[in-house]
Amino acid sequence: MTGIDLTTWARGPMDELSVEGRIDQVARAQAVAVVAHEGQIDKLGVAYIGHPAAVAARFDPKEQTLEHCAAWLHDVIEDTSVDANLLARAGIHDDVIEVVKLLTRGPDDGDDYYRRIAAHPAARAVKLSDIRHNTDPDRTHLLDAESRERLAAKYRHALHLLGN
Repeated sequence: MTGIDLTTWARGPMDELSVEGRIDQVARAQAVAVVAHEGQIDKLGVAYIGHPAAVAARFDPKEQTLEHCAAWLHDVIEDTSVDANLLARAGIHDDVIEVVKLLTRGPDDGDDYYRRIAAHPAARAVKLSDIRHNTDPDRTHLLDAESRERLAAKYRHALHLLGN
């Protein structure tokens, strides 16, 4: 990968990145997610990083680089000390950061959160993948009945607002 100008990768359209640029973005997104989520445990008692990994796995890293990278990072701003500025300093592409910011729920967002995501195709695709993983019966069967029903209602509402 010699001769590649790393400073240009975070500028310009994501779909114009070279193969090397796409590989670099995928590696950076995965590395940031792994470091940021280190030590976090999910509701099922397993390492949290498995969730962004599963969400990202639904997207081809070569053909859907934006979605793949954003999926790795979709909970980083919301659930860790990482912010958009740190993502930029880590060399994450501006388009990826935009999607991650859209996917970051604020305390006062309400239903506007889903409407904002629905208007952006890449953010919507990542959110749908996130919901699919969060509602996967192989995962939800481990939750108590009350938690399963609460999450099912939450995600039915989300899918409705996302146009599904």
